[in-house]
Amino acid sequence: MSKIKDFFIRNKKKLWIGVGVFVALLLVSFALFLLNRERILKFAVAKIIQKVENKYPAKLHIGQAKFLNLNTVLVTDISLLPNGQSKLLQVDTVAATVSFRSLFLGRMVFKQFDMASGMITAYRQDSTDNFSFLYRKKATGEAVDTTAKNSNYGTLLNRLIETAFENVPDGVNFRNLGVVFKNDGRTISMHLPTMVIEDGGIDARMTINTDSVTNTMFVRGVIDPDKYLLSAKMYGDNASGSIEVPYIKQKFGATMRFDTLSLSITDKVFKNNQLTIKGESSAFGLVLNHPKIADENVTVQNGAMKYVITLGDHYYALEPESEVRINKAIFYPELTYETRPNRKIGIKIGSPDIPANDLFASMPPGLFDTFQGVKATGTFKYHMDFYVDMAQVDSLKFESDLDAQNLQITDFGPNDLRKLNQEFTHTVYEQGKVVRTFKVGPSNPNFTPFNQIPHYLKYAILTAEDPRFFTHKGFHEGAFRHSLITNIKENSFVRGGSTVSMQLVKNAFLTRKKTITRKVEEALIVWIMENLRLTPKERMYEVYLNIIEWGPNVYGIKEAARFYFSKEPSQLTLEECLFLASIVPKPKQYRTYFNSYGELRAYPRYFFKLITGNMLKRGLISPSEHASVSPYVNLSGRAGSFIIAKPDTTQIMDTLELAPIDLLDF
Repeated sequence: MSKIKDFFIRNKKKLWIGVGVFVALLLVSFALFLLNRERILKFAVAKIIQKVENKYPAKLHIGQAKFLNLNTVLVTDISLLPNGQSKLLQVDTVAATVSFRSLFLGRMVFKQFDMASGMITAYRQDSTDNFSFLYRKKATGEAVDTTAKNSNYGTLLNRLIETAFENVPDGVNFRNLGVVFKNDGRTISMHLPTMVIEDGGIDARMTINTDSVTNTMFVRGVIDPDKYLLSAKMYGDNASGSIEVPYIKQKFGATMRFDTLSLSITDKVFKNNQLTIKGESSAFGLVLNHPKIADENVTVQNGAMKYVITLGDHYYALEPESEVRINKAIFYPELTYETRPNRKIGIKIGSPDIPANDLFASMPPGLFDTFQGVKATGTFKYHMDFYVDMAQVDSLKFESDLDAQNLQITDFGPNDLRKLNQEFTHTVYEQGKVVRTFKVGPSNPNFTPFNQIPHYLKYAILTAEDPRFFTHKGFHEGAFRHSLITNIKENSFVRGGSTVSMQLVKNAFLTRKKTITRKVEEALIVWIMENLRLTPKERMYEVYLNIIEWGPNVYGIKEAARFYFSKEPSQLTLEECLFLASIVPKPKQYRTYFNSYGELRAYPRYFFKLITGNMLKRGLISPSEHASVSPYVNLSGRAGSFIIAKPDTTQIMDTLELAPIDLLDF
């Protein structure tokens, strides 16, 4: 320590001279800069223009650039004109506090940024537009490297995020800015009267107009470029109330509006060519309407999501740390999607123990109307695991388990799931419209009690549709898995895998309109009915046979026996019962089962052979009954008059397609 002190004492004069020279040089440099700053500014502007025009097929015009004070630059009359197209950008004035260092480097990095009276006007008509040049690769005449890795959206998004955050000024003041997008006759415009960013706080007001929607909203938030933090909350003004999301009506046939929407990015990590983004979003008063989702408006009063998303080379994932909250119910979703070398899809959903009352209260009106008003004690816990490699579809994995502890329903609300235990009124729907309404019980002369339905018919239908009906609790996981495999292979919905319990619930409690959420509602009703034993199995099967469709405006086994054979159900033969069982999946197509001579075609004959063979294995018919089965039925009822002669082009179907549940048990 004394040596250093001695050094400073011995060289004190020299050190002071050195400091003086350095300060003098700084003062001289600063003076030279002040004398030449306009020239330096013009050089920086010229370099920016050259850089833009070299990169894009467009002309960048800057009318004037000058210093207003020591380091504040005023730029006026800025425009961007694509070659051969109309003007894309026009800005009247930009006043900015500029970093000196950036000027020396030939670029402008702003600390304070004030923009007034600007307009972006983009258009697309047919195949022509004035903006795609910004992201389209410039033609160079060189061969394109098709082996280059261009599918890593994580790399691209990371570059975009870092560029955006690095160029955020310390302060921003936008006034009277507008954006207009014209797309094949459709116009979307945004007006931004004011937007201020100061000390990391965001405060803005904007109006967005589409063809049929006008929204005026406020935006409040914070931004911290050093931490890659961005958080914003959007809400409507007092006059407009909720905000309607534009464009999705025309694009998807859906409507969506919300009272308040919050979005945020809280962190990002780029490692091993993968980008991981963390953030949160929430919505209050969210209303969604789409015919494929539900029959009516779906309302979520309070929903939120914590997300951790990873993007990489042909890889996309919603990580296990993600969380979805719908009102009071919480779920943990996990998604993975790989596109190379083979497409692979993984979905996992879990949940903590959810109080049953919270779960029912959290179900959005419009999605699960059956459970509106339900009160219960106990808890629910759910787990689902799905994975498929599209190159090995047969190895598809599917597990689904809903567990309940001490569950007891104390109030069923307006839709009592115990209604099957007594006579009730049943309404038939087709495409959301009422077709028929009738009583299911003794007061209806067409009602057939369980003990008057022939065993042949009971056994044939169960063998084909659900052989474990009397022993399972409403679900056949193996059948559903095989249904998924078949549907994926065929690239369409060709098999359902529904049990008799599920078909009964679909007919007795739900409309026939196919929506995404109806299947979930159906499964939950089945689970509650079966696990709480609300209705005996025999009664469930009795109701099923008395309400399902058997033909055009034909419902219940008694109407079916009369329509096809002019008989009472108890008089049906084994062949007639087999025929009725064969048409359960598609009853209105019964006419295609016969040729012009009134003989059964290949498919129903194969069905007779397959089902009676399985009935014999299960001991439901005797060997002599099996041997005497005839591939012939006589439609002696009204149905016979509707037979249309068609060539027999029916091929023998795959056995799994024919009886998806039955054959899994043999």
